[in-house]
This record gives sequence, structure tokens and C-alpha cells, in this order.
Amino acid sequence: MSEFLLGLRLLFGSGRGSRIRFFLMAAGGSIGVCCLALVLTIPAILDAHDGRDAARQPLTSSNGPADGTLTLQRDDAYGSQPFTRVFIARGTGGTQEAPPGLRELPRPGEVFVSPKVRELLREAPGIKGRLPGHVAGVIGAAGLSQPDELYVYIGTTRAQLADEGRTLKGFGYSYAPSPAIDSSTLTDVRFALATLVLLPLGIFLSVCARLSAASRMRRLASLRLLGLSTRGTQRVNAAETVVAALLGAVLGLGEFWLLNQVMSRVGLPALRWFPGDGALSGSTVAVCLIGAPALAWFVGRKSAREATANPLAVRRTAVPRPPTKWVGLLLVVGLGLVCGYCATAFTAHPASSRGLNAVLIVVGVLATGIGLVLTLPLLSYALSSRIARTTQSLTLNLAMRRNEAEPGSTMRVVTGLVLLVYVASLAQGVLIQLEQATRPESPVQEYSVSLSAVTTEQQRKLVDVPGIHAHAVTMDSWWDLQAPGVTHATTAVVATCAQLERMVERSKGCVDGTMMRLVDPDSGTNPKPGESYPFRFDGGKVKELTLTLPTRQAAITAYDPSAIGSTELIVPPTALPAGARPQSAHFILTGSSDPDQVRRTLDGIAAIAPIAEVEPVGLNVQGLEQIAVVKTLLALGMIMGMIIGVAAFVVSVTDRAVERRAQVTAVTLIGARATTMRAVQCAQVVLPLGLGLLLALVTGKLAESSYLITGGGAIRWDLAGLPLLALAALGVVAAAAVSAMPLVGRRIDPELIRRD
Repeated sequence: MSEFLLGLRLLFGSGRGSRIRFFLMAAGGSIGVCCLALVLTIPAILDAHDGRDAARQPLTSSNGPADGTLTLQRDDAYGSQPFTRVFIARGTGGTQEAPPGLRELPRPGEVFVSPKVRELLREAPGIKGRLPGHVAGVIGAAGLSQPDELYVYIGTTRAQLADEGRTLKGFGYSYAPSPAIDSSTLTDVRFALATLVLLPLGIFLSVCARLSAASRMRRLASLRLLGLSTRGTQRVNAAETVVAALLGAVLGLGEFWLLNQVMSRVGLPALRWFPGDGALSGSTVAVCLIGAPALAWFVGRKSAREATANPLAVRRTAVPRPPTKWVGLLLVVGLGLVCGYCATAFTAHPASSRGLNAVLIVVGVLATGIGLVLTLPLLSYALSSRIARTTQSLTLNLAMRRNEAEPGSTMRVVTGLVLLVYVASLAQGVLIQLEQATRPESPVQEYSVSLSAVTTEQQRKLVDVPGIHAHAVTMDSWWDLQAPGVTHATTAVVATCAQLERMVERSKGCVDGTMMRLVDPDSGTNPKPGESYPFRFDGGKVKELTLTLPTRQAAITAYDPSAIGSTELIVPPTALPAGARPQSAHFILTGSSDPDQVRRTLDGIAAIAPIAEVEPVGLNVQGLEQIAVVKTLLALGMIMGMIIGVAAFVVSVTDRAVERRAQVTAVTLIGARATTMRAVQCAQVVLPLGLGLLLALVTGKLAESSYLITGGGAIRWDLAGLPLLALAALGVVAAAAVSAMPLVGRRIDPELIRRD
């Protein structure tokens, strides 16, 4: 304890520089701990979402008491959001348990809505048509998976649910039917967050723990020469590193608490949560308060090893030993795994991410990233030694000799930026893999709206929704089960040949103004000519029209899935009765299948026809929500990775500016010009940074390709993303060069070079 107190006294009694360094370490550590707490809390947020969703699911039975409570659930869509309506008819027998978020079951005519639905009723009153009854209250937070959910409980009578309703036994599933992210996608998200955030975070916290390493080592060496034991010297060092890390952890947890309060109320795109979901758990607090000081202790113990083992060499600034070559072993192992998986792409059976491969690919990616960081000082030392021996330039000679003497000092500055480029490559791979997994196979997306749910004016407006490039009407025939003859119905599309051509992949043989059979060789659709089908109409003088399949045919190749692919007949619009609207008909709209465009199109349709039920053909709206959530989490991870990388650079540059003042002053007093010294400082940073970025580009692309290959997607080599990363690397080099110039000031202070 006496050594620990001595360390604290030296910390606060060694001048303003030591105190500034201490608070810089604490501030840097707080940023890292805040990001760590955010990463650790994301699974808890998702689990809270799924837990509330599971707890409100109605447990039903087909064999219940005759007077039991009945329930019926309808899952619709409002724009790109799921809209869930739960109809409940109270009975006198059976359970009377209320769902989470309500005090009692709704009575007939009562409607309980989520806060978002209440806002929607004010913004779009037309939605009231979906909610028969009066709004009697708002669903509590316990009954909502997230604050912006569209969820409604509607009280009704038993007679209205007699045909489709099921007896209610209670509420609560053991699992969430519609999780925020399914288990397979969650694995990819965890891998992405581990590489985008946790890997740079560990490096950043290590950088913060080694600020002003040279001056601290000289002070520790002095204590060792004065007779302090090796363990005592390490405890003195721990007093500064551990206390700074602990203070940073406390500050970081406080920063996260404030961030959670703000973000939970503002929300992220497609991701909202209640403040309690993001509350700090005991495990998160323990990891942050124990992990950060433990890492600082480990890094400080390793950095103080030389001062305790050979203090005289440290005090006399002896020539340091070159970095050991064994540090490159981890990089070799990581690249071996990564390149091995890349090589399987040239075989008949590329590796997949199943079984042991799922673990080895993660190990390979992480080992490559960590090995890259550990190997940079060795590579920097080798490059600096070679250039210093061969160059005739004074600037390069001074710069390379300094890097040769202290390869670790410069690498602390560039490590965060190098790692930022490496994880950016991985981020590109994860986004490509996600896009391949969620991109529809069809290039178009169809939307089916019941024709009876929209007016003629709304039809005209729907055609003009941004993203819609084709439209048509499909109508179903009716048939009498008791009548002889044709024993099935058919579907006809009411469109011109130009409309049909825009709705399908290929069309051949269509003649305008002529009713024709539609034949699709790919799907096997080939209706027999001569069969007659009756179609019924509303609003005109003609209530029924019988159409006979003609001999003439048009060949089409429909997209999959497609509502047009099931049609057997094309009917010109002029062939329909004037002023009549077909019964059992749907208005089909076609647009791009890009997920973002699908969301915008669904929102545009909802703005025009808020009551109409829109069916995205072949698309699960819940899946669309999952895609948006995953993209938000990946974007959040990339932003945190960028913040950590930039913070590591800023902290290291600031520390280096303070630590190098004495050396810069000494060389300047000898006669070196300020312009020469600025060029030296730039070269010291730019050359090792350029080497590191080149390696980061190569290893990052190999790691990305191995991830894409094992993912089984069509894209395996992301050459399109290389120019963007190269431009980012050049921007990083330019920023580092500019930031190195202020190290040389205009005023020379000889006091900086006096001996300790």
C-alpha cells in the first residue's frame, strides 16, 4: 500500500504535465469504456424487445369452454411497418387475464392503442377505419416490444369472432415469434461488432495506458536505482495507470448513462428502445470496472518491465534492443487461416461457415488484426534501419534514426488509423454479405391492393408514387360448387400490352385490343382454350360478364414471385363494361426490389390509402424490419470504430507532442531549421503509417474475401470497394502529416532539455 500511495503522490506532485497526462488517460479511457458498455448493452436491448414480444403472445386453444374469451390476431402492414391488431371478445368462463400493458381485457367497442398509433390517428384520421370502436386507453410499455410499434387491442363481441376466433387461455410464449434479429443474422452482427468495435477498443485502451511511456519509465528507473524493489516499482506504476483507468471507467459509465437517456428518446433509424432496456446491468458494470483497470495493469506491467529489469540503461538512454521477431507469429497464423479460406474459392467446393469453420474464420480475422498491430513496430524498425543506412537526406536520416530508436512510440500514433482501415474492409464485407442475404432474387417488387379498398382517384395517385413504374388490375372469376362444368376459377389481368410488358420479365406475341391466353413456359402455365369463366362487377349496368379463353396466346416469363405469373388471360381495358369495377380484384403495382426503395414505396402507398391492406408479394414486412435493424447496428458499429480510431490518434498525437518537446528542442538548438524539423516529424509518422496502411489494405481485403467466401454469396472478391478504401487511406496519411507539424513550435524553451 505504501508503494501505491507513493505512486499517487508522485502523480499529483510531479508538475502540471503529469496531471495533464493523467486526465488525458482518464478521458481517453472513458470514451473506450462508453463504447464498450454500448456494445455489451445491445444484446440486452434486443433481448428485452423479444422478451416483451413473447410475453404478450396469446395462448389459444380450439377446445375451450363454450362461454370462454375469444381472440383473433391480424398482422397487417402500414407502409413499411407491421400493424398488429388483436381482437378480444370477453366471455364469462375461462381466463380473464389481461395482456401485458393493460389492466383488464377490453370490452366491446373499446380500443387500446400504442402511443405511436395514437399519434397516427391525429396525423392520418383515415386509419380509424381499421379500429372499430372508441379509443379507451394507451397500452403500457410492458405490452410493447419498442416505443414506435403499431399495436392495438380491440374489444368486440363473441358473435363477431364465432367463426374465426379461438379460445384464450392466457398470454406468454417461451420465445418471440418475430424476433428483432433472427439467430443466424445475429451471429453475423456479433462478428461485425467484435471486429468493428472490440478490436480497436482493446488497442485504444492499451494506447491510453501507455501515454508518456518514456518519461514514466525514466522515473520508474530512478525509483528502482534508489532501492525500491521490482514489485514495489510496478505498484508505483500501477498507481497511475490503474487509477486513471478506473476513473475513466467510472466516467465512461456515466457517459453511457447520459447517451442511453438521449438515444432511447431520440432513437436510431429502425431501432428504438425504452430507457430501461439500455440500463447498465451488473455484468456490464463489472466488465467495465474490472476489465479496464485489469488491461491497464497488464499493459503497465509489461511496459515497466524494462525499467525494473535494467534501470541504468533506461536512465542513460541506452540503445534499445530491436523488437523480437516472434511478434509476427500471430500475423502469420492469422494470414494462414485467411489465405487458406481464400484459396478454397478456386476449388469446386469452397469452404462454408458451418461447424468448425465458423470459429476458425473468426479466429483468423481477429488474429490477423491483432498480429498486424503487434508486427508494425518490427516492420517499422526494419524499414527505418534500411532507409537510414542508404539515404543521403538529412531529413530522412533524422526521422528514420528516431523511428529506429523508438519504433513503439511512433506506432502508438499510427496503430489506431491502421486498424481503422483494416476494420473498414471488414465492414464492407459484412454489408455485402447482408445485402446478398436479404436482396430479393427478383429485380422487381409487386404490391397488391384490394381494388374495393381504393377509389378511382386513389388509383391514379398510387400510380404516381415515387418508385412505381408499372401497374395493372387482376380479377378473379367466381364459380358455383354445385354447378356442372368448370370446377375451378381463373385469374385475368386487365392491362394493355405495354403495361403487361413492364410487369413481366419477357413478353412475346401480345396484340393490343385483343383478349389472349397467357402462356408461361417456365411455370408450366398453359390454360386450355374454350373454357368459359364468369366475372362479376359492381357499379355499372352489367353485373356479370362471361369470358372464354381464346385460341390466340401470348408468351410471358413472369418474375418470381409475381401476382401476374398466376394469370391465364389478358383482357384489354376497353373490353370491360363501362363504369363497372370487377369484384374480387386487386390493383397490382410494380417497383424496384431494393429494400430501401421498398420501404419508401410502402410508406408512399400508406400516405395515399391508409386503410387499404397492402400485400408486398413474396415479401415479409417483418423481414424488412430486421434488415433495417441490422443495418442500423452495423452503421452504429462503424461509427464507434471510427470514433475509437480517431480518438486513439488524437490522444497519441497529443501525448507525443508533449513527450518529444525535449528532443525537438535539443535538435533545434544544434542548428536544425524549423522547416527541416517539421519535415522530420512528418516523415516519422507518414512512412510507418504508409507501410501500415498498405498492409491493412492487403490483409483487410484478404480477411473480407475469406468472410465472403465462407458466407456462400455470389460476390467473393470485393474489388469495387478497393478505390474507396485507397482514397480513405490517402486521406488518413494527409491528416497524419498535417497533425505532425505543430510538434515544432516557433518558441524555443531551453528549460525543456535540462536533465531530470
